[in-house]
Amino acid sequence: QVQLVESGGGLVQAGGSLRLSCVASGRTFSTYAMGWIRQAPGKEREFVAVISWTTGNTYYADSVKGRFTISRDNAKNTVYLQMNSLKPEDTAVYYCAADGASGIQRVRPSSWGQGTQVTVSS
Repeated sequence: QVQLVESGGGLVQAGGSLRLSCVASGRTFSTYAMGWIRQAPGKEREFVAVISWTTGNTYYADSVKGRFTISRDNAKNTVYLQMNSLKPEDTAVYYCAADGASGIQRVRPSSWGQGTQVTVSS
């Protein structure tokens, strides 16, 4: 089992930036990828971004491409999500996820964090 703890959420004005962090612990050797999934009020959870733990390859949802950047620090077992040019529609609870890349993209990862709220005001 992999434990995930997110931090970095908050309230920001449209056009602003936030950086989310997620620290992994436990059976991290079994983790192939980490990523972010979000859930806006009244909507289903949706994939945001994923990064391979070994190759560093990344993949983004079209809605965040060019604005969000996912990165990792293997030594710290930490993944980051730098969010720039934030929009009100980015308001959601952001969950860190760990699994194979396909599991994260299908919004069915084996491990979830507790979530961190991001609110973007207009």
